[in-house]
Order: sequence, then C-alpha cells, then structure tokens
Amino acid sequence: MRTVAAVDQRPGSTRTLLTERGDRGAAGTTIRRTVLPGGLRVVTESMPGVRSATVGLWAGVGSRDETPSLAGATHFLEHLLFKGTTRRTALDISAALDAVGGELNAFTGKEYTCYHARVLAADVPLAVDVICDMVTSSLVAAPDVESERSVILEEIAMHDDDPDDVAHDEFVRALYGDSPLGRPISGSVESVSALTRRQVVGYYRRRYTADNLVFAAAGNVDHGRVVRLVRDAFAAAGALGAATSAPAGLRTVTRPAATHRATVAVERPTELATFVLGVPALDRSDPRRFALGVLNAAVGGGTSSRLFQEVREQRGLAYSIYSFTSQHVGGGYFAVAGGCMPGKLDSVLGICRDQLARVVNGGISAEELRRGKGQLRGSLVMELEDSGARMMRLGKAELVPGGLLSVDELLAAIDAVTLDDVRRVAHDVLDAEPTLAVVGPEAALARV
Repeated sequence: MRTVAAVDQRPGSTRTLLTERGDRGAAGTTIRRTVLPGGLRVVTESMPGVRSATVGLWAGVGSRDETPSLAGATHFLEHLLFKGTTRRTALDISAALDAVGGELNAFTGKEYTCYHARVLAADVPLAVDVICDMVTSSLVAAPDVESERSVILEEIAMHDDDPDDVAHDEFVRALYGDSPLGRPISGSVESVSALTRRQVVGYYRRRYTADNLVFAAAGNVDHGRVVRLVRDAFAAAGALGAATSAPAGLRTVTRPAATHRATVAVERPTELATFVLGVPALDRSDPRRFALGVLNAAVGGGTSSRLFQEVREQRGLAYSIYSFTSQHVGGGYFAVAGGCMPGKLDSVLGICRDQLARVVNGGISAEELRRGKGQLRGSLVMELEDSGARMMRLGKAELVPGGLLSVDELLAAIDAVTLDDVRRVAHDVLDAEPTLAVVGPEAALARV
C-alpha cells in the first residue's frame, strides 16, 4: 500500500495512512497524519487495549547535516533543550514527568533527533506540553552551554574508554572517511570545545522550524486530541510558521556517501582485542534489504548463525561474535563484530572472512533461509507490540525514505525472500575488500 507523502498533503488536512486489522477479531490500529499550518506534521497510531502511550517530537536534522566547524552541534543542542525554557526550569521539566511515573528522554542520530516520553494515557496532554515547550522555547542560556559542554566532554571520554565503541567509530570513520557520516555523532573534544553559544543558537533557529518537525504518538491516543494539543502548544509559542508552508519531506542526498577501504589499528591496554570487519551495503529504501536481513540472520544474527556456531560453540575462540547491518539515506554497511584474546585474533578474523566468502560463493541453505525468515518475523512482530517502537516507526517514515509499510506488508516482504535473492545480495554486497578496525594491545595489533 502506497501512502500519500506529506509534501503532497495540503496544510490543514488529515489523511488516514494505514488501517491494520487485528488478529482473531481483535480491534486493529489506525495511522493518521495531519499537516498543520507551517508544515508541522502530527502522525498518530491508535493501539486498542493498551493504557499508555509514547509520544515523540522529531527534528529532521542529524549529525550528517553538520559542517566540520559544527561537528557535535546537533547532539549538543539535544542536551541543552532539557536545561530550561521560558516556562520551566530544568528541574521542572524532569519533575513533571517523574510525578506521573513517566519516562522522558532523547537521542541524536545521523539523520534525525527525537525527544520522547512514555506516559499513561491520561498524562498525554502533560507529555505533549512538556516536549513541545522544550523544543520550541528553550533558553539555551550561556551558563547552561558551559555546564553541558563539560557533561558532553565527559560523555566523549566515557565513550573513548569503551573499546567496543572505539572500534565501531573507527570502522565508520575508515569506511566513510572525513565526511559527516564518518564523524562521531557527539563530535570530538576539539569540535565540542570550540562550539560557541551563538553557533548552537543559530543552528537551533535554522533547523528546528515547523516544516522540519514531526510529532508522532502511538498507543492509547486519539488523533484529533493529539492534533489539538500540539497545535495549541506551538501556537502559544508562536512556532507554527507561515500558514502555507509545506513539510520539508523525506531526506535526500545528491550522491551516495563515498566509501573507502582501510585497516585501522588503535592500541589500547585492554585484555581483549575488539574488532569490526565490514563492507558498504544497502541504503534505507533498497528493496533488497529484506534479503540482506535474512542473510545477516544466517551469518551472525543469532545463536544458530554460522559465526556464533563456528567461532564460539565449536572452537571457543570468542565470547562475543555477531553480524549486523546499518542503513542510511544513500548508503549503509554490513559488518561482523566481536572480541577475543589477542592471540586468537588472526584465527577469528580468518573464520569471519572465510564465512563471508562461503556465502558469496554458495549462498545459504534452505534451513538457514527458514530460520532467518522466522527470526525476522518474530522480532518484527514482538517489537511492534510496544508503543515506543510504533512511535519510532512513524517518525522515521516521515523523515527518511523506506516507506510506511503495514505489518502484513513487512511480513509478506520477508516471506517473499528466496534463496536466489539471498545469493544475489550476498554477491552484490559481500564480494568486496572489507574495511577492518581493531582496538587492543600491541600483541593483537601485530596480528592484523
């Protein structure tokens, strides 16, 4: 089912995007979108039978939108919006949700930022008001900029103390080079230290405009009520924008992100050698992503996967070994990650490379196809029984390509994957010289 794009929807109008049937006669869910004056989108999904809801305000800006001089600004701003508004102090913001047993948080990604809360259905008005207040009316006061700068520098230091985080960062940096996708979301010590309040405020005003924002809600919610709450909150803050403005639409890129091949070794006095080995893969909207998901399940996506069985169960070479995919607009990657004793690194990497070559040359078995499909089906359905996951699905669908597919459509796409599909995607993606990042002691790096 093809849903109407937000850019094609008239401001002030409401559309039903999807209606999903429930199992065994149970009530289904309905997804609706209203485009408010100024281009602000409100998307909701009702989930009959639950007594809570998750709401989130999404900004279509992430770390890949930053210039080198602004590296880390998106994440810095996310922190600062919790520090106080014209109506609330930082303590007021925290206390408001704590007082009703709610959960309030936020995250910054490569392509979007989200401020979200989970509350009882009766407390949805409070959650909407707090989040909209934070996003539209933050003070970004000079003392808060300096105090939060210290917090973020500590966060970067904590990140740098984790060899797994370092290995993943170095892998992405080697794969994408000195590009926005290749830089850490939090920025560097140098870039965060150099950011000024003026730069952050300018970034806030340019990027957090109504046409680039999406309010998503899922759970025990009424669409009309959520629309009124969001509209009133933005109107009170004078943040709706021009009445005729249309939504910014889906993120696009003029060309795929450049990729590189490299081996990166970072010496750290750790007991284990931690590594990430991977290749460029598919972007968010590639129809082959379902076949790649099945392939990932077979290679290293579970305890019955080839890598887990070969590396851990049969040979006892490592405690942690797995594969994963990451997808962005215009690019993505498939990677294997793990950790082992330094003296075993060359054996583990040899097995990883051998297993990747085997699926390129021979694909996977019918039994692996069956298990891979079952793993994807089960994880998808169980994940989407949570209102938070449903809310995340709505926000992402409004900001990045990939489409808003119903659960039945997603399950059908998984079921349609064939052995030939997996074999082709294995050849298309994995038949390439991989990029490798290793973090560990000198004894391990000597084996790279």
